[in-house]
Amino acid sequence: MNPRVPAALERTRLLVGPALEAAVNRLSPRIRRPGRYHFGWADQRGETVPGGGHGKGVRPTLALLSAEAVGAPPEVGLPGAVAVELVHNFSLVHDDIIDDDPERRHRATVWKVFGTGDAIVVGDALMLLAMEVLLDESTPERTSAAAELVRATADMIAGQYLDMTFDRSGSVDVEQCWEMVSLKTGALLTYACGVGAMLAGAPTDTVRLLGRFGDHLGRAFQAVDDLLGIWGDPAVTGKPVGNDLRNRKRSIPVIVALHSGTPAGDRLEKLYAQDRLDDADLARAADLVEEAGGREACLFAAREDMDKAAEALSQAGIEARVEEELMDLAEFVVNRQY
Repeated sequence: MNPRVPAALERTRLLVGPALEAAVNRLSPRIRRPGRYHFGWADQRGETVPGGGHGKGVRPTLALLSAEAVGAPPEVGLPGAVAVELVHNFSLVHDDIIDDDPERRHRATVWKVFGTGDAIVVGDALMLLAMEVLLDESTPERTSAAAELVRATADMIAGQYLDMTFDRSGSVDVEQCWEMVSLKTGALLTYACGVGAMLAGAPTDTVRLLGRFGDHLGRAFQAVDDLLGIWGDPAVTGKPVGNDLRNRKRSIPVIVALHSGTPAGDRLEKLYAQDRLDDADLARAADLVEEAGGREACLFAAREDMDKAAEALSQAGIEARVEEELMDLAEFVVNRQY
């Protein structure tokens, strides 16, 4: 059963949704069309989709709550919320190309509809648009927020590159895998959790502790995401069953299994070495990952990082109501669909 959807996500949809769409509409017409398609506001022809919209909006919600955490109204965090969502979606458009994913959110991906070249350019445009949104007004807080977003984006890209090299390498260990996660997933969530407070002019230590919460949330998020990549329901995830295994992805549960020193881990390594995996092979690979302890280790790591995330929030000295909402959102993200 899916967990209850936090009220903060709905508040974000009402505040960030129009601002995000207005930002995307600033793109040149040819780029705007696939951009609007990616976010779910338009179909392949560019016609508006009634009631359309993008994903859950976890990152922009964290950005708005970050502002509220230090006593500022959520609108203070709005530029950061829009910017972080644009960068996140730039990464999704490019990830779909890298992973050769034909579907996202139960519809064809941008590269599948408009072509690889167009998808690359759309992703680039979304990344630059994020900086433009933050720098619409020249204030010290916005300039600092833009500089931090550049650093977070660079870390995310470095993490993506590591992830790609891991898939081609047979010598990746569990510690290296977690380092990659902190870059690829943790960097942007760290930024999202601190940017609202940053824009509100909060003390550096408060921003740092909010960011630490985001880093641990990112690690827990990725652990669960890797589990969904193997055992997730396609009707919920929007991707084919066993998609990560089909792509020979060296995700956290797979790396744990391969380094387990168990007969199941050895059999998984031989299976991964095959030229092609059919449906029966995918089912067998999933069983071997579980038998070798990969599934249990991932779940344990997610719970451990959630405890560390809660500890960071308790040290930040933020508004009690917002601390509760942040943890509520974190629990929703980590327990989603699994």
